[in-house]
Amino acid sequence: MAFERVKPRKVSAVAAEQIVEAIQQGDYPVGSKLPSEFELAEQMGISRPSIREALSALQAMEIIESRPGSGNYVLRAPTALDEDGTLHMIECEAGCLEVMEAREVLEPPVAELVAAKASSDEAEQLKRILDDMAEHAAGDDFDAYFQADKAFHQALAEAAGNPLVSAALRPLVQTMDQRVYKEFTRHYYLRNVDDLMQVVALHREILDAIVAGDRLTAHERMAEHWSRMREIWEA
Repeated sequence: MAFERVKPRKVSAVAAEQIVEAIQQGDYPVGSKLPSEFELAEQMGISRPSIREALSALQAMEIIESRPGSGNYVLRAPTALDEDGTLHMIECEAGCLEVMEAREVLEPPVAELVAAKASSDEAEQLKRILDDMAEHAAGDDFDAYFQADKAFHQALAEAAGNPLVSAALRPLVQTMDQRVYKEFTRHYYLRNVDDLMQVVALHREILDAIVAGDRLTAHERMAEHWSRMREIWEA
């Protein structure tokens, strides 16, 4: 017989599979509340970040929904196709931690570089995008805010004025379109208007440092942006 290659699996994929199977078996009927993140992590013997990634995938598939201050609830009974789709999504997309680590390493020095060489036109473009971010944040429009946030980081990469830097950073910024990462951000990092406005304020500090040519502050504020997100991931 022909053997198939053994493929390593992400812990979060295994966790999502167990949750889906529990729902399919009727342990958690439609409308019922799932155990807390802590309980799920304890029962499966894995970290809470892995549970959060699994839950984010299930939210992206609209199998469960997160209710702020209450927990996660079953929206519908998943089919076999839903299960396959959820696992495929987790396995094919870059992990949330991988995205955060990469951006934490690469984007602060890019912000520093932009502070050293950005033109007035590039700074003005960043300001226009930031104004859009602020408007969408104030209106609690996560999806519109998220696209504006992505545009800000794309414009920042282009403002580096170095095609190699831009080419290296562009695919990393594109990971914001990944469904698991987006749902994690929606439900854990940017949960409400206050969270959105705090992140807008931090982006404004980054832009102010760029306009002032303050390379150190631009680097520090961008690093703070990603360290905040890492702290929420690891909490």
